[in-house]
Amino acid sequence: MQDLAAYRLPPWWTPGAPRWRQALWLLLGQPLLASDLPGTPWRKRLLRTFGARIGGGGRIKPRLRVKFPWRLVVGDHCWLGEAVWIDNLAPVSLGDRVCLSQGAYLCTGNHDFRSHGFELKVAPIRIDDDAWIAARAVLAPGTEVGAGSVVGLAAVASGLIEPGVIMTGNPAMVVGRR
Repeated sequence: MQDLAAYRLPPWWTPGAPRWRQALWLLLGQPLLASDLPGTPWRKRLLRTFGARIGGGGRIKPRLRVKFPWRLVVGDHCWLGEAVWIDNLAPVSLGDRVCLSQGAYLCTGNHDFRSHGFELKVAPIRIDDDAWIAARAVLAPGTEVGAGSVVGLAAVASGLIEPGVIMTGNPAMVVGRR
């Protein structure tokens, strides 16, 4: 069993930005980004101001949550739907023409449930060109989604997802090719 009183952040992990930037993001940037106000251009500017690399074109919908914008790379013509949550304790990179549908959750951090100290484990997420992460789908830490793949509605995916496959379920399984 874990002993939560014994938990400590590992010495190797850092949020990746100075405290003033973290505080400004937490107090100003994050609430604005997550608001119901419409508009893609101002959301892109906000994310870029805090260090995200965002490509041209695309759409960013209201209620987007991003933990650390300085650990986010978004390619050209990507769509980030309502209530998408990019929980990026580690880097997240999206290729070109990637669609993250409503409520998708990209999780780069977890805890070692076998460890008494409940140690933090983090791993980046990469989504290649033309992939679609459907509504309410979840990507686990370390997931790599191949070009043109689909992670279907409410699927829970982890590991290496081959290019051009369609995955559904929990755990996500390949059910076809695109």
